[in-house]
Amino acid sequence: MAELSRDEQFAAEALPNLEDVARFAYSLTRDQSDADDLVQETYLRAYRAWSSYEPGSDCRRWLFTICRNVFLRARERERRVVATEDPELESLAAAAIANAADRSGYGDIFSNVDIGPAIARAVADLPTAFREAVELVDVQDMTYDRAAEILGVPIGTIRSRLFRGRRLLQETLINYARDAGLVAAGDGRSEESH
Repeated sequence: MAELSRDEQFAAEALPNLEDVARFAYSLTRDQSDADDLVQETYLRAYRAWSSYEPGSDCRRWLFTICRNVFLRARERERRVVATEDPELESLAAAAIANAADRSGYGDIFSNVDIGPAIARAVADLPTAFREAVELVDVQDMTYDRAAEILGVPIGTIRSRLFRGRRLLQETLINYARDAGLVAAGDGRSEESH
């Protein structure tokens, strides 16, 4: 069997990941045109650096890392550092939100209604650091280790960002359910206050 050329190797290993990279790029940019540009630049850089890629390793992870790095370099001036709060306080806040949702009749809303579009909007509205962590771990189903490697942060930071991002999503979706009238107002507010 003949050895594959560089172009054939790239086509065989990198191109099958195009849709995943495109989704990841869109989650970063939140704009289709910018995402398309980001994917193009990602693949251009990947092709140029193909000699540094180790055949048979995790090409998808390698491409995600390139994509994120291209995005960050393009957005350096806009980059903000997001301080995460104490994980114990975050845990208590998430539990309080979940308990309030159960007491207000919102606890089973997620199993009764198609809220896919609301979830997509809520994820897109998360601050970048939290959105990246949620996208990689919860949407792309990566391990904490892989997500930490792609984002260039410690695993503890991934856990913290996921926890905070999930809590923000929880709050947003409860407000969505309340505003959409998908559950009876159990918090004492009248219908006119909606």
